[in-house]
Amino acid sequence: MSTVAEQVGTLLADLGVGHAFGVVGSGNLHVTNALRAGGVAYTAARHEGGAATMADAYARTSGEVGVLTVHQGCGLTNALTGITEAAKSRTPLLVLAADVAGHHVRSNFRVDQDALARAVGAVPERVHSAASAAADVVRAYGTCRDQRRTVVLNLPLDVQAAPAVDAPVPARTTWGPPSPDADAVVDLAGLLDTAERPVFVAGRGARGARAELEALADRCGALLATSAVAHGLFTGSPWSVGISGGFATPLAAELIADADVVVAWGASLTAWTTRHGELTAGATLVQVDDTPEALGAQRPVALGVLGDVAATAREALTVTDAQEGYRTADVAARLRSEGRHAAPPEVVGERIDPRVLSAALDDLLPAERTVAVDSGNFMGYPAGYLQVPDEAGFCLTQGFQSIGLGLSTAIGAAVARPDRVAVAACGDGGFLMGVSELETAVRLGLGLVVVVYDDAGYGAEFHHFTDADQSTVRFPDTDLAALARGYGCDGAVVRSTADLATLRDWLAGPRDRPLLLDAKVIADEPSWWLAEAFRGH
Repeated sequence: MSTVAEQVGTLLADLGVGHAFGVVGSGNLHVTNALRAGGVAYTAARHEGGAATMADAYARTSGEVGVLTVHQGCGLTNALTGITEAAKSRTPLLVLAADVAGHHVRSNFRVDQDALARAVGAVPERVHSAASAAADVVRAYGTCRDQRRTVVLNLPLDVQAAPAVDAPVPARTTWGPPSPDADAVVDLAGLLDTAERPVFVAGRGARGARAELEALADRCGALLATSAVAHGLFTGSPWSVGISGGFATPLAAELIADADVVVAWGASLTAWTTRHGELTAGATLVQVDDTPEALGAQRPVALGVLGDVAATAREALTVTDAQEGYRTADVAARLRSEGRHAAPPEVVGERIDPRVLSAALDDLLPAERTVAVDSGNFMGYPAGYLQVPDEAGFCLTQGFQSIGLGLSTAIGAAVARPDRVAVAACGDGGFLMGVSELETAVRLGLGLVVVVYDDAGYGAEFHHFTDADQSTVRFPDTDLAALARGYGCDGAVVRSTADLATLRDWLAGPRDRPLLLDAKVIADEPSWWLAEAFRGH
């Protein structure tokens, strides 16, 4: 007779889980093996924090539910930063967390796991008994998949070990986004009909709705922009201005700030997307979202429309008049000539300008790429300069603004899309926080490019606190390429674009191991996006 642990793993495989990540301990061994026996691929990470971020990135890149499996107590606490990031970003991530049996009140592993999940914004769930196990799993998985929530499903050891109860599996729970109110759609169309310079800003909630948004934008003459996390959604459109906010080009910032109507589609309008409200201050602001509490949460809006993004755009198309709007010949010409970040001429020395580096990487890397970006002073360069093929080509795990997630993000994205070259863009501080996962990338044989923007310190801090003692945030120069070679990667130090010959050779080869480029970047001043962001602090 099978156990509840085996039942849980088998049921999740039947529900459609495609991949799981984790670190196995005694508490989650059996459920993990049951997943594997059910046909679910499994990636063993070197740290639970890395595993959580890999699962998060896998979910964002694949569009499937990500699964993380951890030991009770310390396994869960090790994963908390990654779980917090996923919860804040509304990633459909299911955490299978072993839990101490109810009678083991003095176990060193005992913590209030429900409270931990709730504290970081995740949904706590539990397999309560053998009799309820199937219903508990289906409920947790449905919340994850249909409501885009991060769910921590606690699995007490005594319940896991109990014999499974042969009971019918409940029907899958389903939750669909609300249909937009007809009057709200008419109000939206009325604003677009009178707009002379409309701009659409699409966020993660607009993924999958490109065709509908472009059709409506074509009708009303709107320019197209994205939040950072939706970068790539409008790749190839001649009317795309790129990312709105801190990473924006000067032209994008100018055009968005001059808009008279800005419609946010599945975008939360954070301070980063709006430059602390400056980009939207002169516009009538509209927000379309399928979650009621998101409407007006970050910025006051003139109109909030509760509804699915694609459905709302389709319905608005039927009642919106055709007009030129913002799509003039002058704007088109400027987008062609000023639509991308410019790089200065290269000055060869001991360190390379990060703009020169990023522009050269964009030219060299294959168009079919997945770019994962860590946090830090450097992050605007890969986000702003590296083009991506679509919204699945960019993964920014920065809802919690933690450094150290970039390498694991790229690994999870690479597993989800093995047909694309994955690029991890990291600072030296964040890279060294997550360096243990280099072994995971080597073991998996991933054709992964790791670019370290190495300024020998925590750049955001030493640029922010210019008058302070910086000995705590600056470090001796380290040969990160040699360190990477010790893990089994290819590695090279980059001080000029000529040193990127290593990348050309690697791209031409078998790509059967990661390549790390330790780019010694100039750190004389803060990046443009960081300088702007500091004005809000």
